[in-house]
Order: sequence, then C-alpha cells, then structure tokens
Amino acid sequence: MTADRQPLIECEHCASIYRRHQLKPGETANCARCGAILWRYSGLTLSNWLALAIAALIVFGVANAYPVASMSVQGMTQQASLLDAISITWRQGHWVVAIMTGLAGFALPMLQLTVLLWVLGPLSRGQEPVGFRQAMRLLGFLRPWCMIPVFLLGVLVAVVKLAGMAAVSPGIGLGAFGVLTVLLTMLGRLSPHVLWRYAETVGVAPVHVPQAGPAEILTGCHVCGQVQALPREADEEAEHHCVRCDALVHYRKPDHLARTWALLLAAVVFYIPANVLPVMKVSSVLGDSAHTILGGVVELWEMGSWDIALIVFIASVAVPLTKLLALILLLLTEQWRSTTNLRPRTRLYQMVEFIGQWSMLDVFVVILLAALADFQGLMEISAGAGAAAFGVVVILTMLSAMSFDLRRSWDLEGQSEIESAPVEGRRQPAPGAGQEMG
Repeated sequence: MTADRQPLIECEHCASIYRRHQLKPGETANCARCGAILWRYSGLTLSNWLALAIAALIVFGVANAYPVASMSVQGMTQQASLLDAISITWRQGHWVVAIMTGLAGFALPMLQLTVLLWVLGPLSRGQEPVGFRQAMRLLGFLRPWCMIPVFLLGVLVAVVKLAGMAAVSPGIGLGAFGVLTVLLTMLGRLSPHVLWRYAETVGVAPVHVPQAGPAEILTGCHVCGQVQALPREADEEAEHHCVRCDALVHYRKPDHLARTWALLLAAVVFYIPANVLPVMKVSSVLGDSAHTILGGVVELWEMGSWDIALIVFIASVAVPLTKLLALILLLLTEQWRSTTNLRPRTRLYQMVEFIGQWSMLDVFVVILLAALADFQGLMEISAGAGAAAFGVVVILTMLSAMSFDLRRSWDLEGQSEIESAPVEGRRQPAPGAGQEMG
C-alpha cells in the first residue's frame, strides 16, 4: 500500500493526525506531539482473541456461581458470592448501592463479553458481524464501567477486615475472579477502534483516506476512529455523521467546559456526605456502630493490617480527592488559555482516566461485608448512606473526565504558534496535518 493510501489515525488527546502502518513485534507508536500511545503491536489473531473471550465468559460464570469467601461464627457458616452480596444489599433497602454494584460488577461486564463474542466470531471467519456499528458503540460505552478488578481487590480487603472477628476463608469464586481479572485486562486492549482496524484487515470495513481541502480540517470519529474532513469553520453544534459508522462526529466536544464544571461541582457536593456519613453500619449482640471511610482506614491500621489500610486510603480517600483537584486544575488552565506544560497536563488527564473506577473499592467492600456477616440476631452489617453518596461521586467524576476535551488546550498551542510565526513561516495547526509515523 502506497503512503498516500495508508489509513489515518487521530491522537485522542491532542488531535494530531498520522498515517498508520504495521508495527514490528514489541513496537509501540507514540504521538510525537503529546507522547500518548497511538497503537501497539499485537501478535494475537482474531481467533486468539475469540478464544480469550470464550475463556473469559466461562470463568465469569464460575466466578459468579461459587462463593468468593466464607465466614464462620459460633458454628454458623455464611458463604457469599457477588450476586449474594448484591441481593442482600437490595433486601436491606439500599437499592442505589445494589444497582451500582450490580451493574459495575456483574451486568455490564457480562454484556461486554457478550458483545465481544458477538463481533469476534464473525470477524475471525472474515465476515461482518450483524449490527457491527451498533455493537461498537455499545462496547465503547461499556468499557469504562466494568469494574471486575476493583471488585477483586474489594474481596481481599473484606476478608482482611473480617479476619480479626471470625474464621474467614477464600472460596472458589475468588480464584476465578483473579483469573477473570487477567483475561479482562488482556481483552481491554480490544477497544472499538482496534476492532474496526481488525475489520479493515479482514476486508469487511471500508478504509477511507480523506484529503482536507483549504476550508476543511481532519478529525477522527470517536466510535470507529475513521479520520474525515469537516468544514473548518463549522458550527460546533452542527451534526455531521461518520462516513463509515454513521455516528455523530463533532470536531470538538460542544460546551465541554460547562458540562465538565457542572458534573464536577455535583461530585464535590456529594463528596461531603460521602466522607461525613457512615458507609457501613454494624449491628451485633455487643451493640451497634457506624463507620465512615476514614474510620475504616483507622480500624484496619489498628488491627495491624497497615498495608490494606494504605490501599483503602489511597483508593477511597486519595484517589477521589486527586481526581477532583486534577480536573479543577485542568479546567482552570484551559479557561486561562494556558499553553504551558501541555505534556504534563496530558499525563495528568490520562492518570485521572486510569484511576477513575478504583474509588468504587469501598462500596464493593461494604456489600461483601454485608453478605458475609449476615447472621440474624448475632451480627449484621449493612451499607450506610455514605456508601451511596460515595458511589455517586465515583460516577460523577468519571462522567466529568469523559466530558472534558483536552484537545482544546492543544488547539490553543497551535493557534499561538501560528499567531507568533512570521507570515511566510506560518503553518496549519497540527490536527489538520497528515504526518508519517516513524
């Protein structure tokens, strides 16, 4: 394939455009402008990915069919699986917590695996999957909200917290969730953009190589990654549809500052009750008690489990606070039209995206404790109002990060370079330039 017919790819963080070519084993393509990873070499074929997805679905069934742990108190034994924990939390009247954990730990991961199997099966045979475009949009929505690794860590924390009260032993489900975490981490490489590239490779998806005219600029579709030309002076609210998958394409996210600020401020409001109200209530023959997030960290520390206490503190206190402060910094620097430290700000935004779901740790811990310590008349643990508020904070901060458009900060840098350059030395902004990737 000649250079001018090689597919184009857009950097999702700074909007630079590159020509995509085959990588050699061990190679990674990085953006020359912001340093973000554009794509990686993968030696796995579509049949390999299909086998991994089938294995993950089987392990998923085992993980949810067997208990993750069991607890024994005075001759009574209570076993708990993820579904048991969700059911007991619902029965106790904490519907918000049950719905959030049920979606993040069970329903959405199962749907994600189903979608992957739906598209990988036909693609591995060189055929276009039925509803491929709709499936890829659904997969793009599901990926950030599937929190199996967070649940696995939550099981470990819950087992350590209960170990001081009674005999607690891990179950078959815990090992299965460990294997499932590894498989889902590998399958996490299959983003919608990657699957569209596989579809191009097997010849079931068209490849368009656009050429931007004087009044046009290149931008990528957020669903399939197809780079296409849009009018340079187009209204941000105008609707353009992808030439390949028919999804709505915006040159930049419209009104991203207002949306991000609104979601972020809502998260700040919920962050207060999340830390002040108890996330867990304990009723036993010795009396009733309530625990806040920090109270749980202190309790773990006093038990001697300083390592688990540190993990909980980082996931439940440091991470959400870091997300809030980082997003505020990113918003303010863009509103101030700052073009300094753009690469570090890009790394900061990538960190916010990566750590987003890990704040759900304490919510998973609470529902597992409720399921394992469900001894009527002897001991009962239930979620508190703080758990629901904390889950809402996690969701709002993740939505806030998704609403922010980092490309606008890089646009400001491109504009300042053009304005400061002599007339004969001016160049077009990087988002409209097709570059070779070395």
